[in-house]
Formats: sequence, C-alpha cells, structure tokens
Amino acid sequence: MSNRTGTYVAFDGLGEKDPTKSDLKYYSDLQAWKENQNIEFNFINSHDKTSAVQDSSSKETLHRTIQERLRMSKNVLIILTSDTRKTGSTLSYEIEQAIDVYKLPLIIAYPEHSTILDVNDALTNIWPEALVKRIDNSDIEAIHIAFKKECIFDAIKRFSVNGEHLQSGKEHYLRADYLKWGLIK
Repeated sequence: MSNRTGTYVAFDGLGEKDPTKSDLKYYSDLQAWKENQNIEFNFINSHDKTSAVQDSSSKETLHRTIQERLRMSKNVLIILTSDTRKTGSTLSYEIEQAIDVYKLPLIIAYPEHSTILDVNDALTNIWPEALVKRIDNSDIEAIHIAFKKECIFDAIKRFSVNGEHLQSGKEHYLRADYLKWGLIK
C-alpha cells in the first residue's frame, strides 16, 4: 500500500486533438501550477509514473496503463464540466475502475463553479452515468470542489487511501473554507 502516493487525474478529452477544445486544458493548469515556483502547489502525478499512452492507443493498452496508474494512486481528481460526456469516454472506465476495483476516494472538481457549497442538480446533471450509478448505489468517498488550486491542493493532501476519510459520495467544503482561502468574501 505504501507505493500508493500519486494522484490520478481524470477528465473527458472529448475526442479532441486540440487541447484547448477539451478538458485537457484544466489538466494543463494543474501541471503549470505544479511547475510554477511562485505557487505552493505540489502533488505526485500518477500519470508521470508510467509510460505515456494516447487515446488512440489500443483499448487494451490504454486500460492496462490506466489500471497500473490507479494501482499506484492514493486518490483520484476528476474534472467535470458541462461538456463532459455521459457515456462512451475513457473517463467512464476510469471512474468504474477507481471506485469498483481500487476503492479510491474521489476529488471531483468543477471548473465552471467558483464554489461548491452543496451537491445539487447543477452538478449532478453533468455527471457521467458511471458516477451517477456509483454515488447513488454505493458507499464511496467523494468530495465536490471548485476547480481552484487552494481547494484542489487541500483535498489532495487530506483525502486519500492513507489519509482522512470522507463520510459519503456527496461531501463538500464549507463556506468558511472558501472564505479562509480568499475565494469568497
């Protein structure tokens, strides 16, 4: 279990080659925050622990690599937007594996929201079916957060297979947390 130190980042590439037209741009934000020496944001990226694969790789190769990365992960950061597909993306497979096989806590970040103070229809309406099915029918651990570096970094540090545990699949930070981070006034 000690090799489970990484954070697996999952998002819907939307079948796009141009990263600016998909949720890959948010993954790029994470990498930029991590590389910027003026920002306190550090995490072990599970994607850096294995060889690179592309969505154009064979399904078997892609699935094997996803499983290898999840096996080394302590948590999963899932990025969801209004463009996220309900079914048919690699993201659905990643969610299924993360929950069903590896029992990883989920950190679900929403770039289109400045705060997440409750888990409501605005959020649940964009969830992929794989997530809907599992949150409603199992005792998974998930926290829903705004896609802000303060929220993401705090959640990555705290919620993991080796760290604090969440009580349900619909947890969120309190208004006081967003105030503390200076994200709301």
